[in-house]
Amino acid sequence: MMKKLNFSSVTALATSITALFAFIVAFNTAPLSGPMCKAANCFKYPYLDIVSRYPSDYFWMVPTIIFIILYLITMICLRDRAKDKKQLFGQIAVVFASISTTILLITYFTQLVVIQPALIKGETDGIALLTQFNPHGLFIALEELGYLIMSVSFIFAGLSLGGKTKLEKWIKRIFVASFILTIGSFGFIIATNGLQREYIFELAAITFAWFTLIINGFLLFKLFKREITLAVFDNGLM
Repeated sequence: MMKKLNFSSVTALATSITALFAFIVAFNTAPLSGPMCKAANCFKYPYLDIVSRYPSDYFWMVPTIIFIILYLITMICLRDRAKDKKQLFGQIAVVFASISTTILLITYFTQLVVIQPALIKGETDGIALLTQFNPHGLFIALEELGYLIMSVSFIFAGLSLGGKTKLEKWIKRIFVASFILTIGSFGFIIATNGLQREYIFELAAITFAWFTLIINGFLLFKLFKREITLAVFDNGLM
């Protein structure tokens, strides 16, 4: 039991740290296409000159892949500590987390190993649809879907918590708030921008999801660590 909790605390903290690092790297990689690009050298369809941005515009995807895997493991750890009837919520959270992780890993890994080699070799068919520089391309759509499903995993993760302590209540509130903000922003952006939303919702969804994992990753670390201490006392080892 103690070893499982110890693994849980380390994983939760690692999720928080890698999510923070990924956010910092991504924040400093300004989008050079779409409605938010203010530079003179913005990339436009068919995006065949984006090879010049490799690898600088792809660095953020590496820590993102790592923390997304850690996020799934953290959801599994959270499921395992759920008690009685709340175990069902924990299991549902893991199912949605697994779907989200699969979608996002495929999305980011494809950018890293497909787009640039294809451009270098002059294999440009389909690049415009796949590249992250297309503000309404497949990459953005898959990110939107991935983070929407992640937000659903958050609300079930929150429901799996007992809420008996102040720390658990805060973790639950943050999970639920993230779900509400993500779904609410999606509805609002669709209503105001429709098909012209480009990557506006994608940026909002990433921000909500990553900050949730940064904050709750640290809070879960504290929660799991506290339970390690309680387990030690209960076993009369201190």
